[in-house]
Amino acid sequence: MDVPRIGVAEQKKKRRILIGSAAAVAIVLATVGLSRLRPAAPSVERATVWIGKVERGEMLRQVRGSGTLVPEDMRWIPADTAGRVEKRLLDPGAAVQPDSVILVLSNPAVEQEAVQAATSLRIAEAGLVNLGAQLDAQRMSLRADVARIESDASQAGLQADANRELDKEGLVSPVELKLSQGRAESLATRAELERQRLAVFERSIAAQLAAQQAEVEQRRAMHDLRQKLLSSLQVRAGLAGVLQEVPVEIGQQVQPGMNLARVAEPTHLMARLRVPATQARDVVVGQKVDVDTRNGIVPGAVARIDPAVREGTVLVDVRLQGELPRGARPDLNVDGTVEIERLPEVVYVGRPAFGQEQSTVGLFRLEADTKHASRVQVKLGRASVNTIEVIDGLQPGDEVVLSDTSRFDEFERIKLN
Repeated sequence: MDVPRIGVAEQKKKRRILIGSAAAVAIVLATVGLSRLRPAAPSVERATVWIGKVERGEMLRQVRGSGTLVPEDMRWIPADTAGRVEKRLLDPGAAVQPDSVILVLSNPAVEQEAVQAATSLRIAEAGLVNLGAQLDAQRMSLRADVARIESDASQAGLQADANRELDKEGLVSPVELKLSQGRAESLATRAELERQRLAVFERSIAAQLAAQQAEVEQRRAMHDLRQKLLSSLQVRAGLAGVLQEVPVEIGQQVQPGMNLARVAEPTHLMARLRVPATQARDVVVGQKVDVDTRNGIVPGAVARIDPAVREGTVLVDVRLQGELPRGARPDLNVDGTVEIERLPEVVYVGRPAFGQEQSTVGLFRLEADTKHASRVQVKLGRASVNTIEVIDGLQPGDEVVLSDTSRFDEFERIKLN
């Protein structure tokens, strides 16, 4: 006979509820525990990253720029007049003297104007000589007239004196005495007027000759100008050095002001660097510079800073103070490092990738086991070419990853293998 079991169904139901609740609690606890676990640190090959050590001491601030060697003494030769290139006597690389002819131009109009100017000058010079001869002849004639009248006046005066003496003895009539005295006075007056006339004429000679001389000088200046233009058809170097460039070809028509050739003195070169405008604010004249010619380092000093910014850079001219290595020549590519200042007793580290001065960046600092690195926020200060000042976030002796770690931005910790 079967015995009925009382309460078994309720017990099974309670057991299922307890088991379900325990499972739910276990799932919640597992979820919370897993959420509190740090994600696994990604692995990085130590050989592929650049690790730098934080140091304290003197930091040398530098600015770097690239550029070329340029001659200190360089001359572009422009066309003084329009013309056509007839001959090209020298090519780039040729050694030249000031009177070396590089190009020969032709312009018939310039040649004709030079001939006309020379003829006009000769006519003006002949006119000056002719005017001088005419004035001399007129002056001699006036002097002769003055001499003749003075002689007549002197004779008339003597006659008047003689008649006065005779009049005292009653040997001459009063009328004859008055006539002789009147003639003497008249001739004396005429002699004085002729002397004044001669003086006025002599003063006018200088004015007339000066006017004609001015005409001659004007035509001589025009003649010299035309001769200069005629001479400029033979394009000369004007400077002892090396011919750098001849940007025209035979048969080409050139206009006044157009550059025909470039000549440079190759033994005196300077470096012209392009420094980023953001860094050029600290560059001043006189600062020391090391110029890398790819064949040696040459010391120099900042000589000039361009006031304008071109394409984000500032041109800085460096006067070289050392001997140039063999092979140095104009337009050679060089790099220059400008010494800005020396900062004593500062904390600094190698400049990290994308680490700009006066900014805050996240860097991975090596932990004590040297196998892991954790991200720290570092405040940076003044920067140099290869180093940067550390204001906060690191201490001397710390080691940090300076390479580009942007691919690990979502991680706070990495592992170095």
